Amino acid sequence: MEWFLKVIKERYADFNGRARRKEYWMFILFYNIIIIAAYILAIILMFISSTLGSIVLGLIGLLVLALLIPTIAVAVRRMHDVGKSGWFILIPIYNIILLITEGEKGDNLYGSDPKADQTV
Repeated sequence: MEWFLKVIKERYADFNGRARRKEYWMFILFYNIIIIAAYILAIILMFISSTLGSIVLGLIGLLVLALLIPTIAVAVRRMHDVGKSGWFILIPIYNIILLITEGEKGDNLYGSDPKADQTV
């Protein structure tokens, strides 16, 4: 959860720098957990009151829109970690391969190695 909050609070629209695999995948994991839980809540509320369910679905739409920028930003930073331009997130299949590939060791064109910056 700390990785999700770090992306939201500290690097909301930061397209510069690099993001480790852990930062990207933990963000995506908690993003999906939150969205799925909200949809389950909306479905349950839809059985109680269609108006209430519709309101929750509208709020989910706003949440997805609010999280669109940090989702793209963390994906761009992940591409930077493997030494590619952020535009590579638009290439189907290849972008998934890059997202699971280990980042370049040491500094690259986009910044310093995020793994080297953390103490073990």
